[in-house]
Amino acid sequence: MLVHSRTGKWTAWVTCAVLFLPLFALPLLVIVAASFATHWSGAFPSGPTTAHYAAAVRGESLQALTTSLVTAVSASLVALTVGTWAALAAAALGRKGKRVLDALFMLPVAVPSVVVGLAVLVAFSQPPVLLNGTRWIVILAHTVLVTAFAHQSVSAAIQRLDPMYEQAAASLGARPSYVLFRVKLPLLLPSLNAAAGLCFALSMGELSATMMLYPPDWTPLPVLVFTATDRGSLFTGSALAVVLMAATLLALLAVSRIRTKASFR
Repeated sequence: MLVHSRTGKWTAWVTCAVLFLPLFALPLLVIVAASFATHWSGAFPSGPTTAHYAAAVRGESLQALTTSLVTAVSASLVALTVGTWAALAAAALGRKGKRVLDALFMLPVAVPSVVVGLAVLVAFSQPPVLLNGTRWIVILAHTVLVTAFAHQSVSAAIQRLDPMYEQAAASLGARPSYVLFRVKLPLLLPSLNAAAGLCFALSMGELSATMMLYPPDWTPLPVLVFTATDRGSLFTGSALAVVLMAATLLALLAVSRIRTKASFR
């Protein structure tokens, strides 16, 4: 509901600040502060340094960041392709068929991600498809986890589409493939970009399933953050977490620019 009065606007801003700062902003600010500290004996961290960031952007940490980016981009592209195809197929089905397909794609979200990781590990640890110990099993698990969000985002966008454009193109003799690629998908482009950004962000932060599957030569950055904090290197882990957040935000900003241009078109 829109708030028009000055008092109502100030009340809304104050309420937002009271709820937002303690729950979201302060924990992130604490991580940022800890990433620049050498010790924390009082109420605030002390001993400012940038050595943690120097270690976070080279060697094993840089390789882990690259691994996370490659995994997230690969999983997002596959999830977007499969989710979009399933959403388009579900729109052509009846109500019961659409419910079955939606339930199938939402199943990985309905169970803990560690269960998905275990399922992928058991399913692909034996021939004929042996992926255990390779990078592909990590990418596959991330794809399974984020495809549901791509499917739901595109499904919601399809329901909002005006069928008049497709009907007009078909009435002029356009083939179904032409209608799909030149009419329907361009109209869905803003939603596709939003779904891609969501899938990317979720994949960048995935940890539970990844811990069960990752091989030594394919260690994503969230795993490195966990291992650093688990062995007591809180400040190093904080710096790695800030690098992870920054990389994710930069990628999302790039996707938002594409989304804005698509919406303008």
